[in-house]
Amino acid sequence: MERSTRQRTAIRATIEAAGRPLSPQEVLDAAKSQVPGLSQATVYRALKSLLDEGEIAVVTLPGDRARYESARHAHHHHFQCNECKRVFDVHDCPGDLAQIAPKGFTVEHHELTLYGRCDECSVKPRCSPTGMRRHV
Repeated sequence: MERSTRQRTAIRATIEAAGRPLSPQEVLDAAKSQVPGLSQATVYRALKSLLDEGEIAVVTLPGDRARYESARHAHHHHFQCNECKRVFDVHDCPGDLAQIAPKGFTVEHHELTLYGRCDECSVKPRCSPTGMRRHV
């Protein structure tokens, strides 16, 4: 077990408080409010250590970099905003997906990711193909 440092404590607290998976850059940006001299290398070392100890879990979405969340979360899914690229937790689950698996197959695990626009990005005007701003 690694010793507890101010940096590691701030990184763990940042992930716990976020309530959604964070990229290493998001962890760094948020944890710097508690530890102003925090570096990206320190964040990566702490993330690896927290992963090894089972305190955090990695969230990987197709075509995207790894994000990190508390390992204390119960089974859940994710929503990724197409605009800001942030990832959010979705606590509802469609349940037993064995019914949609091919006949004879056994479902042992599932992950579900929804894609769209988050509440903040939904209220922002989007650019149309002509470059003109429009509200959706």
